[in-house]
This record gives sequence, structure tokens and C-alpha cells, in this order.
Amino acid sequence: MRSVGVVSLFTMLSRVLGAVRDIVMASFFGTSLAMSAFVIAFRIPNLFRRLFGEGALSAAFVPVFVESREKESDDRAWVMAAHMLNVLFFVLAIITIVLMLSISWVQNQFSLSVYAFEICNLMKIMLPYMVFICMVALCMGILNSFNRFALPAATPCLLNLCWIISILFLAPRFGDLPEERIYGVAWGILIAGVVQLSVQFPLLFKLGFKLQGSLGLKDPKVKKVMLLALPAALAAAVTQVNVLLDSIIAYAVGTHAPAALFYSERLIYLPLGIFATALGTVLLPAFSRQVAQGNPDEMKKTMAFALRNLLFIVTPAAFGLLFLSTPIIEMMHQRGEFSAQSTFYVSSALKFYSLGLIVFSLAKVFLPAFYGLQDTRTPMRLAVVAVGINLALNLLFVLTWPAEYKHAGLACATVLAELVYVGALVYCFKKKMGLPPLGPIVHSFVRFVFASVLMGWAAWVLQSVLNAQLAEVLPLEARRIVSVFSGIGVGVLLYVGLCFAFKAKEPVELLSAIKSRRKA
Repeated sequence: MRSVGVVSLFTMLSRVLGAVRDIVMASFFGTSLAMSAFVIAFRIPNLFRRLFGEGALSAAFVPVFVESREKESDDRAWVMAAHMLNVLFFVLAIITIVLMLSISWVQNQFSLSVYAFEICNLMKIMLPYMVFICMVALCMGILNSFNRFALPAATPCLLNLCWIISILFLAPRFGDLPEERIYGVAWGILIAGVVQLSVQFPLLFKLGFKLQGSLGLKDPKVKKVMLLALPAALAAAVTQVNVLLDSIIAYAVGTHAPAALFYSERLIYLPLGIFATALGTVLLPAFSRQVAQGNPDEMKKTMAFALRNLLFIVTPAAFGLLFLSTPIIEMMHQRGEFSAQSTFYVSSALKFYSLGLIVFSLAKVFLPAFYGLQDTRTPMRLAVVAVGINLALNLLFVLTWPAEYKHAGLACATVLAELVYVGALVYCFKKKMGLPPLGPIVHSFVRFVFASVLMGWAAWVLQSVLNAQLAEVLPLEARRIVSVFSGIGVGVLLYVGLCFAFKAKEPVELLSAIKSRRKA
């Protein structure tokens, strides 16, 4: 829990900076065509980050790296790590060059729409970013294996800082229109990739990392990682290709839809990253060590503890976003190019994503458990099925839902498909290893849901009353901030008070972890 606290602290800082970044992006670009083109173009480097970075290669690399340290030596593990970085750079550099040449060929050979042409141009600028960010993800996995969580958790802050600086200072140099300024943002992201990678190496060298001249393709450990990574990469590939298809389907719904889904997803990533992703980051090396030491009972204890405390955090976050979706979006984004209609589009998608936050968070516990067991095939098979369900639901909801809610149907489809995926993960893990006792977890979750519903309703009522009462006292921006944060503050106090009244032990456990860290 202390490690999770470190990761959560820096992740929270990163998410706050990300929220500031999204506010600035919304003000400059709103839900315009330029913003939607940027969202789709940025999906491509993100797809490869999932394939070769944190989602696949790291999931295969960390257990093998920990096993090598536990059973061989740190020196042998470092050689393998250097070889992996060499292979990763070589493969990604070739892929980047091929993709950039292919995009240029398509632009020269075919008559593309203005929208498609802009996507291609933005993509060519941001494609090299995937080389840097995938190597960053692998470096972060290495540092996490040494229980060094602070620097990896702080690294995404650099992306958000570079992104914000590029919007404010670089983008205006490209022109006055959103379609011109968006290129400055794309170049800012590429610069951020270089900066993020550069800060990893001083600590790696301090821990013992040394560069290797050979590519390392004959290293048996590298081969083992690649064999484990292939199923995870395929799982990540189908998932990310489906996300890309979601964006394309969203554009078919309307030029506003990709941008609206982007802003709503970003609000989900705030609580998801602060605790769920932080927890998953710590669980992967923890599960890997427990498996390497042959201690499955300790693994189940860790899983039970993680599930209870995860649900304690994300359940109120989910219901809070559900009840306060529109006021939060008005407060954060409704200014400049971001209109009231944009708020409607984003809030309608956020209402579905909000409850999905609980489901997305559960995956952050069970996926590291499979990867810790060096089982990447099971999640791959289940991901393929989930993607098929998601795509089928996307088409169904787009064809049947009202026009103004079709993009929200895409969000609903994502949540339902993820629910099936997580349920299948739980079932397969039960067959493979058995589950920790579920009774205490279910009882805790029921208490959290009841307390969260009361909290969400109280927060919404207070926010609405304050917003009306302060109409003649404060200007619009200040009124929104005061009413939303007052509702959130009272809601949090009410939720914690109800949890203590229901005799939930999770608040006490978290407080104990905080006190223990302070003493340490």
C-alpha cells in the first residue's frame, strides 16, 4: 500500500496536469474537426505503445526479469534488459519508417478528403513518438522491478507539461485556425517522447544498467520474453484496433463524436490512473515475486486486499462522475470553442463510462495476476472475444440509438464488452488458481455502492442549490467551481462517514498505510 501511495501521488499529479491539458485543449479546439483528426491520429502511436510498451512487452518482460534476478543474478538480468531495449528500438524504428513511407505514398496516390489528409499529416509527425514512449514503458517496468516507483510514476507528468506548453506557446506559431494550430500540439508530443526517455537513464545507470553492443536476438531470455509477449501483443492489438475502429465509427456518427469520446475517456482516466493503474503497476512485480517464490496463498491474500481497497476508492468515484457529469464538464471545459452542445455530447458519453470505471479497475487486478503467472495466452483469447462483442454492440447501438446519443452508445458498448471480459478473466483465474474468499469482498462492495448512491445524490443536490443561490453573487466561472467542489467535498465526507458507520475496515487499512509510510 505504501508503494501504491507513491505511485498514486505522482499519478494524481499527472492526472491533474492532464486535466489542465484537456481544459486548455478544449478551450483551443473544442469538439472541432481538427480535434477529432488529432484524436484519431494519436491512436496509432498509442496502439504501438500498448503492443510494445506497457500493455504487452512489459507484462511479459517484468516476470522474466524478476525471475532472472531471483534465480540467477542482477548482472544477468541487466544484460537481458539491455538486449530487450536494443531489440525494441530496432523493431520500432523499422515499423516507424515503413509506416511513414506508406502514409506518404497513400497521400500521393489517392485523392483524400481534407479530414483524411489532416489525419495523415498529424500521424506522420507523431509516429516517431511511439519509438520513444515504448522504450520509456520498458524502462519503467525495469525500475518498478527494483521497487523504484516514483520516477516511472512521475514520467507522464512530463508529457502533460510538454503538451500544455506546446498548446500555449508552440501552436500559435503555426497559424490562427484550429486546423493550423493542431500541428504545434503534434510536434510538442514528439518532443515530450524524447524528454520522457532521457530522464530514465540516470537512475537505470545508477542501479547497474549497462548498454550492450549486440542486438541480443540469440539471448534465451529475450526469446522467452518475445514468446510471452506475442499473445499479450495480439490481445493488445485487437483491443487497440477496436479502439481505433471505435473512433472511425464515431466519426461516421458525426465529426463531434471522436472528440466527445476523448474528453469523456480522459475524465475516467483521472480516478482510474490515480489508484487502479497505480495498484496494477505495483501488483505486477509483487505477483511475479510471489509466483517465483512458489507462494500462491500469499498471492490470493494480496489479490483480496487489493480488490477490497480498490472498490473502496473507485465505487464513489464512479457514482460521483455519474451524478455530477454535466456540472463537472461545464466547470472544466465549457468556454472558448467548447460550447454547451459540446458539454451535452461529452456528458452523455461520460454517464456510461462512469459506471464502467468499476469494471475497468477490476481488470487492473486480474491482468497482472495472469501476467505474474507468465500466462499471456488466456487474456489474449478473452480479449479477442470481448473485441468481437464490442464491435457487434457498436454497430447495433449506432443503428438503433437516437442520433444525438449514438456516440454514447459506443461508450455503452465498451463498458458492456469490458464487463464480459472481466467476468471471463475471473472465471478463468478461478479455474487456474482458485479465488480468495469472495464473501468479504462482496459484502464490502454492497456497502460501498449504498454509500456511494447516497453520496452522489447529496453532492448533486448541494451543487444544484449552490449554483442557483450564488447566481447573483459570483460570476459564472467562480460559481461553477464553488458549487462543484462543495458538492464533491461534502460527498466525500458523507461517503467516508457512512463507511465508518457501516464498520467497513478499508478506511482504517488505508489510514494505517499512510501512517506507516510517514513513520518510515
